[in-house]
Amino acid sequence: MGSSVYPINKGINQSIEFKGLKAQYIWYLGGGVVILMILFAVLYIAGIPSLICIGLIGASGALLVFKIYRMSHKYGEYGMMKALAKKQIPKCIKVYSRAVFAKI
Repeated sequence: MGSSVYPINKGINQSIEFKGLKAQYIWYLGGGVVILMILFAVLYIAGIPSLICIGLIGASGALLVFKIYRMSHKYGEYGMMKALAKKQIPKCIKVYSRAVFAKI
């Protein structure tokens, strides 16, 4: 069995990139795979036939990889965090009393 060498491109002040995934998306994909393995074990122990378990986990895994790669290409290294932060900003601030402005 030969050893595989995977290049991890990292320059000075550059984020880690592995097979097209950037920064935190590598961790998201790894966490998703661990969750799918646990789900497979739970389904198998629950008595669901193994072919159905494999099909369900395989389809979920393919969807997971597709979504993670799409988010990585759409948002980049920090874009998703910026998009989530932008949603937290209120559209407007309403003040129904002048007491705030009348304080001396």
